[in-house]
Formats: sequence, structure tokens, C-alpha cells
Amino acid sequence: MKMFVLKKIRKKLNKKENNFWVINFMFNKKNGRFRRSIKMRLNYRRMSKIRLVVYKTSNHVYAQIISLNGNIIVSCSTLEKDICINLKSTGNIIAAKLVGKIVAKRAKKKGVVSVVFDRSGYKYHGVIKSLAESARDNGLLF
Repeated sequence: MKMFVLKKIRKKLNKKENNFWVINFMFNKKNGRFRRSIKMRLNYRRMSKIRLVVYKTSNHVYAQIISLNGNIIVSCSTLEKDICINLKSTGNIIAAKLVGKIVAKRAKKKGVVSVVFDRSGYKYHGVIKSLAESARDNGLLF
């Protein structure tokens, strides 16, 4: 499925008759993040390691550890009642630190020690950075 999406994007980017659409596709913030995430995931697949995937919205933070065949081993988000009770806001750095800590603890219980950090095309800054550092501090290696 992902390879199909990447080929579809490359075909659209190679069209020369529709230059405006190509420029618009390249510089749209959402599409740029999507394009970066696909490139990174293809590299992670070549490395053949388990990955820690992060997704964020303005209101919530999500983290999953996904195996090589695409099955979810561990997941955690600020939507869980245990987490959101303790927080004032569920989309900030404090929430991300808590999610990183819980994901690392759950991964240890399942026997996962080393992962590859998949930031899904987001910059390594703010919420993403705090989640990664919290997971590292609690025992995940990447």
C-alpha cells in the first residue's frame, strides 16, 4: 500500500504540464510532512527494526510501537482515561513526556528494548522531542 502511494506521488510530481499543481503539492505543509514520512518509513523498512511511531494533533499525542510486519505491539495516547485525568492540557510537552514514559514501560513489559524513532515527518522539536527524550530516559534505546 505504501509503495503504491509513493509511486502515485512520484507520478504526480513528474507531470510537467501542471507546474502550479506540483509547486502547490510540494509546499503544502500537510503534503510535505506526508512525503517526508513516506521516505523515512521506506528507510526504516530497509533497516528491519521495530519502530516507535509518533502522531500529534493540537489536542492529543499518540505513540505506537509497530513490529516489522505492521502489527501494533504497544500503544499509548492522551485519550486514555488514566493519562488525561492527571493533565490540564493533553496536547502539550508535559503530556508528551507522560506518553513517552508509559510507552517505554509498556514496551519493557513486552520485551522490546531497541526501536527506531519514526517522527512521521514532524520536526524533532517541542512535543516530539520531549516524547523521544522521555522514552529514552525510561529505557528504550534509539
